[in-house]
Amino acid sequence: MWNLWHGCHKKSEGCLHCYVFRRDGEFGKDSNEVHKTSSFGLPLRRDRSGAYKVSPGTLLWTCFTSDFFIAEADHWRAEAWQMMRQRMDLRFYIVTKRPERIAQSLPHDWAGGYENVTVACTMENQRRADERLPLFVGLPIRHKAIICEPLLERIDFGDWLGDWCEQVTVGGESGSEARACHFDWVLDIRSQCQVAGVPFFFKQT
Repeated sequence: MWNLWHGCHKKSEGCLHCYVFRRDGEFGKDSNEVHKTSSFGLPLRRDRSGAYKVSPGTLLWTCFTSDFFIAEADHWRAEAWQMMRQRMDLRFYIVTKRPERIAQSLPHDWAGGYENVTVACTMENQRRADERLPLFVGLPIRHKAIICEPLLERIDFGDWLGDWCEQVTVGGESGSEARACHFDWVLDIRSQCQVAGVPFFFKQT
């Protein structure tokens, strides 16, 4: 896990019971305050022998206590991209609810995307799928994925699914206030993935 900045703003229905806000609230912290963390330089840190502390081949889940494309991080993101370029032996997995900010946030040498970076866009209901898919599909990202978590209702992807999407991940909400995730919604998305030839991964209801 590489949480290089912390803090976010609730953006859509899936954010209602956000685990980051819940956890920060237990310690009296304001999750709306976005700040760099002490882990910012993690990919480049070395041990006493000079070897990287994060071993080659590691998958780093990136920015899971914020959104990588949040506006407050605009001044830090270029350095983050640079670290990803330096560590092409790692894989970075970024999840965002802000596909509308991706194009303006890409580095100058991005071209069609870094080979070691996957960007996943979340869509928790039909409204957000209809809103975010048209923005996300056409972006110049080499590795794209969809995450429907927390899945809040049945989603019809229409004709959007295709070989541009490497995986659709589905999961229910966690925590004591979790909203129901009906298994037939999950099975319906799996069926759509099967028809489109897109890998499907189910986490939890």
